[in-house]
Amino acid sequence: MTRSLVGMLLAATVATGVIAVTPTAASASELGQNAARPHLLNYKIYFGECEDTCRIKVRIKSVTRLKLYDVSLNARLWVNGKKVGSCYDYVGSIRPKGVRWAGCTVRSSKLSTMWNRYLDGEIDFNTETKTNVHYEWYS
Repeated sequence: MTRSLVGMLLAATVATGVIAVTPTAASASELGQNAARPHLLNYKIYFGECEDTCRIKVRIKSVTRLKLYDVSLNARLWVNGKKVGSCYDYVGSIRPKGVRWAGCTVRSSKLSTMWNRYLDGEIDFNTETKTNVHYEWYS
């Protein structure tokens, strides 16, 4: 008998919504906490000469109708899976649907060492870069 009363009480409580549930990560993001930022940019990476110094150029295109402020570029360079350096460039603002170019040069002793080892025939020289473009916008 007590089991049926507890079951009935629990069903009534759930139906009226009296039980408070702690928010999960999904519901917290719906409430605006930890919300994912919209992707407002497209960009393409170009390499210049890459020997003991590497020039990285990035074409950044705004795909929104908002003006983007304080756009900056962080690039990290890997050779054969090892991080050999990074660089930074401040781009400024990008008008709606506009295009800006950013570029920076990586110079490091690790990169120079890897290039010398490539010239000696010890290793391959497979470059890869990962970029992070930071921006602000106001709606």
